[in-house]
Formats: sequence, structure tokens, C-alpha cells
Amino acid sequence: MTPSLNTIIIYARDMKKTAEFYRKHFGFQTTGEVIEGLIELLPSNGGATILIHQAAKSVKLGQVGVKLSFDVHDVHGFIAEATQNGLEFGPIHIANGYAFANTKDPNNNTISISNRAFRKIGED
Repeated sequence: MTPSLNTIIIYARDMKKTAEFYRKHFGFQTTGEVIEGLIELLPSNGGATILIHQAAKSVKLGQVGVKLSFDVHDVHGFIAEATQNGLEFGPIHIANGYAFANTKDPNNNTISISNRAFRKIGED
């Protein structure tokens, strides 16, 4: 039996603020309602579900052990739209035929947008 990754749990100090961040900037659908201690975020375009979980005071947030990476066709266009919505990204990096840029969520978790999934092998 081979497992598949379909849910990511994000620990947050402010669950509703974090859920709204992913809804607003990455198109997840949510009621924002806390059910069984979690806020569920459903992807609008395929991919993994995100569950927002209340972080205990002892949890240190924003470590670089995990980075969420979202596939977008147009990195420059996504950043332009995100900037209009109040989300700032760092510089765009170009590597092996694809582009990516990084930002942080309200809990200081690193997020990347990348068009690597759409690159044509052999492009520079």
C-alpha cells in the first residue's frame, strides 16, 4: 500500500487570520468555522487540503523545516496580483528553466510560488 499526501496541517496563533490569508492569496475555499479544533481549507484548483490547527504557546512557529510550494503558470503575473492584494514577495529567482519567489504566511512559515511544474526540460 502506497500512501499519498493530501492534507497539510499548519499550526497557527490566530487560526482565522491564517485561514483568511490562504483564502485571499491562494484561492482556498473555507467557511472559516472551527470544527473539531480545525479550520479546513479546500483547494479550488486541485492539490492538498490545508487544516489550520491552534498552536500551543510552547510551539515555535516559522521554522524552515517545511516550505509550502504552490504551482503557478506565471510567477511575475501572480506576484503583480498578490502585491495589489497586500502580499509581498522577495526577489524572483531563475533556475534551470523555471522561476520562483518566496513569501511568509502570518505565522512566519515560508511559502514559495514556482512555475517549475510547467517547465519544459532543457529550457534555460
